[in-house]
Amino acid sequence: MGLSQSQIRFAELTGKLINYIYSIPGYGVTFGEAYRTPEQAAIYAKEGKGIKESLHTERLAIDLNFFIRGFYQSNTSEYKPLGDYWKSLDPGCRWGGDFKSRPDGNHFEYRPVIPPVKVRQL
Repeated sequence: MGLSQSQIRFAELTGKLINYIYSIPGYGVTFGEAYRTPEQAAIYAKEGKGIKESLHTERLAIDLNFFIRGFYQSNTSEYKPLGDYWKSLDPGCRWGGDFKSRPDGNHFEYRPVIPPVKVRQL
């Protein structure tokens, strides 16, 4: 799967996540950061706020601001139901709340899973 195909799939999956959020009474969402320039990614990495190879630079990650009854949710644990749903959509969906070094609950990204190539034995 090429980059543009991955971006199209990511947009489709993000739409499903947003629809899921709005299907729950009292839940809402606004957009955080979606695209990040490579220069900004390098600055964030230097400041310890991200990584230089961020999928934001490839338009394959988005940060969403989650609200319950109008109140912004800032704890990663509040995003867990969204992260669980996101991961159920496709094997390539990863949620930032699962990151070991620095959990990032409002981060949702897509890394397409490429099936292994079957080599035919001669």
